[in-house]
Amino acid sequence: MSKQAETARADHMPPLSPGGRMVAEERRLQIVKVAMRLFSERGFRGTTTKEIAHAAGVSEAIIFRHFATKEELYAAIIDHKSCAGFGAGPAGEESGHPVIDTIRACVGDAMERRDDREVFRQIALAMMEHHSRDHEFLRLLLYSALEGHQLAQIFWDKNVRVLYEFLGGYVGERQREGAFRDVDPFLVVRAFNGAIIHHSLNKILWERDAARRLVNVPAEEAAREFTEILLRGIVAETGAGASSLRREKRPKRDAGESGAAKNKKKKR
Repeated sequence: MSKQAETARADHMPPLSPGGRMVAEERRLQIVKVAMRLFSERGFRGTTTKEIAHAAGVSEAIIFRHFATKEELYAAIIDHKSCAGFGAGPAGEESGHPVIDTIRACVGDAMERRDDREVFRQIALAMMEHHSRDHEFLRLLLYSALEGHQLAQIFWDKNVRVLYEFLGGYVGERQREGAFRDVDPFLVVRAFNGAIIHHSLNKILWERDAARRLVNVPAEEAAREFTEILLRGIVAETGAGASSLRREKRPKRDAGESGAAKNKKKKR
């Protein structure tokens, strides 16, 4: 085994129990984390249980002692990712769904105050920070969609659908209150969610190389700007929505240039 592989294995090894052996739950979590890394690199079909066992430093028999099938292991990974959420831990009343609870903990107060700008800004920021520190999540999302197996439905149910229903429900409430224009709530969520995911994917896939960096702004500023773009499109211009259109004061950027503009100057 290469030194790099040994390091990767060590990174996923949980601490031993006082007796020197892993308890069942620790071993299960270790297998989930190792499998998660391999699935995110090679996809479900491109990863074997033998490879997972080797990377985890266990036998295949140990894998199947905890998970009856590879599909069951993949489903456990999706549960683990859903429980991890993308924000702070749940607070107050819980819905029983980890994704909803983490969103509610993040923006529950802002929703009650009907502070639309803060609701979308906080969710955008939490999503971008989650994507930035957890590239595996985005890779799993893409593999799940592209491979098209039945487990993609599990990922969709536990992550995509719940976000649409929860945030779409809030948009619908604000429409009934006269704050938002009559637009399909799910289209609003798609426009918002799509912008955030596209932004994160560009940063992860392309913009590690400064020469390809078209947008170079902090996550806080990107979240604020995406929120303003969205609200300008959906907020009603009269009645309950009028106050939401008053743009908040924001700090001016030192250099009002995009990454692309800076790159052009360098080439001259």
